[in-house]
Amino acid sequence: MMILPMQTEGLYPALVSLASAAAEPGHLGHLMTLLALQLAVIMIGARLGGLIFSRVFKGPAVLGELMAGMIIGPYALGGMDLPGFGPLFPLTAGVGTFPVSTELYGIATLASIILLFLSGLETDLATFLRYSVVGMVVGMGGLVFSFIFGDLCAVWFGVAESFMDPKALFMGTVSTATSVGLTARILSEKRKMGDPEGVTILAAAVLDDVLGIVVLAIVVGMTKAARMGAHLEWAAIGWIALKAFGFWIFFTVVGLLLARRITRVLKMLRSMEIIASICLGLALLLAGLSEMAGLAMIIGAYIMGLALSRTDLAYELQDQLKGLYSFLIPVFFCVMGMLVNFSAMRSVLVLGVVYSLLAVVTKILGCGIPAWFMKFNMRGALRIGIGMVPRGEVSLIVAGIGLSAGAIGPDIFGVAIMMAVLSTLIAPPMLVKAFEGGAGTRGKERLPKEEMVSLALDFPSQHITDFLCERIMQAFRNEEFFVHRLYTDQPTYHICKDEMMFTVIQDGNQIVLSMPAKYQHIARMIVVEEILSLQDLLDSAKKMKSPDSMGIELLSGLFGQG
Repeated sequence: MMILPMQTEGLYPALVSLASAAAEPGHLGHLMTLLALQLAVIMIGARLGGLIFSRVFKGPAVLGELMAGMIIGPYALGGMDLPGFGPLFPLTAGVGTFPVSTELYGIATLASIILLFLSGLETDLATFLRYSVVGMVVGMGGLVFSFIFGDLCAVWFGVAESFMDPKALFMGTVSTATSVGLTARILSEKRKMGDPEGVTILAAAVLDDVLGIVVLAIVVGMTKAARMGAHLEWAAIGWIALKAFGFWIFFTVVGLLLARRITRVLKMLRSMEIIASICLGLALLLAGLSEMAGLAMIIGAYIMGLALSRTDLAYELQDQLKGLYSFLIPVFFCVMGMLVNFSAMRSVLVLGVVYSLLAVVTKILGCGIPAWFMKFNMRGALRIGIGMVPRGEVSLIVAGIGLSAGAIGPDIFGVAIMMAVLSTLIAPPMLVKAFEGGAGTRGKERLPKEEMVSLALDFPSQHITDFLCERIMQAFRNEEFFVHRLYTDQPTYHICKDEMMFTVIQDGNQIVLSMPAKYQHIARMIVVEEILSLQDLLDSAKKMKSPDSMGIELLSGLFGQG
């Protein structure tokens, strides 16, 4: 009987000592408490910022999330001392001169891996291969122009010593990325997704992502070699490029060849939750191998997504990871905004403006000139060039990698953020204006353009529209079509199989289908079958007891028990 009180007396001082130690700065408990508070502020700030920017300013939510990060970050409100606590985002928490803690940046890195994994899943290889020639020429032109002038801009303003300086290389790489999501939303709203300009932009953007990731791999390899003191001669640069291309091609080919076998094995588990977790684990595994090979982790994640994009699990994986995406991606963009050092940007404000303008002009010229040579007229070439202007998540990830690797400083990182924001704000109104007018191809030399038809279906309620849209998507999948959803404000789907490509947009209580005229009978038959099945469902519902009588029975049972 005396043992329990003795243990209790010894336990209480130990708990008090442990609690007081946990409250001390630097202790694991204190660090986890700080991380929880930081994530709380980031989640609330990012969501509110995205909501305000999308509803009030009618722009993409990502810009609002970036702005929120700038406001609550360590260089603004987050650096202010809170009574009895200190700053919520202390600069001393980072590694070296990095402005956020290792824990917080680790979460942002995980978000970037998931983002690129999903980007790979959404890559439409069928569209890319179908328009590969035009898309390749346009994408290559935009990439070369933007890389060269982005790199030279750093040299002209004296922030880099030479064209091969890591700072200049990263500025060139950041300017190559294209955010197809914003352009795709505008193309969908203008019903131009199936036009030659629309499919060329989509195909070129796919190539931009692929080549941009490979260029990033080469630049990261060169930067790491330079930091280790290696003298970078052309032979060394060629070896780094060969290693990057070799890693990319090997794992991409192996992934595409084995993807269907992997999915067949995974389907034996009969649980989409487990399958999605294993696929994400494979993406993390390939991301780690990519880093071990001297490349960036996002390269491995993108390759894994690309390999699985041609399987029937692609949409289900996107659906399963939707919750993780919606939680982590705003955190990522908010953390990217927190890395902006306003005082460091003052000295490079002019550089930021010039760099942003060059990023816009080089994409318009770099993509527009090759498009003009590929039988587009001036109007069509301008549309394609403007459609490739917006920068997005990939440019921010590249800039973050450069900052964490020490290749660029806070000033250049701020310039990259400025370019991403300005190009995203400038492009939409320009693109809407550019699509006014006639055809974008030249007379008899027009690119092969299929006659497109649109079908609009109106329904009495949002619930019926949601239900039927999901049924239609599943019906297309059952017919072995690949369904890719774009993460836009309006639910937008690309449906592809061989030479057939349809677009479905859910706009409130309306479902709009855009399709080639020669394949419209297929789409119409699938939709008719689903509408008829809905009619059968409604007829069955009429045979049920009335909701009033069912409600009375339920309530009478409740009161009867009372």
